[in-house]
Amino acid sequence: MENVVRAIEENAAELLMAMGAAGGGVQRDDAAARWTIGGSPIDYHNAEVGAAGEQVIAESLAELRNHGVPGSWHVGPAMRSDGLAERLVAGGFTFGGSEPGMAVRLDELRTPAVVPGLEITRVRDDEELATWEATLGRGFGEGVKEARWVAEVYRKLGYGDPWRHYLGRLDGEPIATTTIFLGAGVAGVYFVMTVPEARRRGIGAAITYAALREAAGVAEYGVLGSSPAGRSVYAGLGFREYCTIDLYEWAPTG
Repeated sequence: MENVVRAIEENAAELLMAMGAAGGGVQRDDAAARWTIGGSPIDYHNAEVGAAGEQVIAESLAELRNHGVPGSWHVGPAMRSDGLAERLVAGGFTFGGSEPGMAVRLDELRTPAVVPGLEITRVRDDEELATWEATLGRGFGEGVKEARWVAEVYRKLGYGDPWRHYLGRLDGEPIATTTIFLGAGVAGVYFVMTVPEARRRGIGAAITYAALREAAGVAEYGVLGSSPAGRSVYAGLGFREYCTIDLYEWAPTG
């Protein structure tokens, strides 16, 4: 179990660091801190994912202010320490909620119900990524703003491993997305989104399953940080909760 928890944390950290670097962020990765700041307009992606010393809180805030961007601390089991939450709040961060860290052995992945008319394909070029971007912008996170930045970064990172992006079409209409990131020895699941008008039909489960089935040849586990709404969907695929990732957010004022 300890190795699985470590992989959940490390896969997310590697993804955030790689996307932040591609976005032009300042990277720090040493014994005191691990962060990427300044490469994104989205707080989730200007992220502290490493050490948790009191001085680092002040230094991360200074970096965020210097770049004029919102940011976040992703506090998993490896970072959690007595008093850290209080120190973050005292420093100006606010608690932004928790994500259950979930995982499944890919040879134990459960097959979801078939969705008639659903076709799932891998994104392999800029034209397909433009469709993926437009679809993601219809219902994920900060909408068009976030989708535009994510797609811009993915164009720079390319379409080969460790990056795998998938698009779901229902009767020919683009309606769902996901990304698989191969890192820390596991397949991380990100950007699972179904457009609002097509939800509650099993499409999120279907696209997650299809993407992970393709990853089964290169990874033993699939991992993810779930939204509260997605937890039951992933549990239905065989995912179990192994840990909790707490998010602390900060935004510039004035």
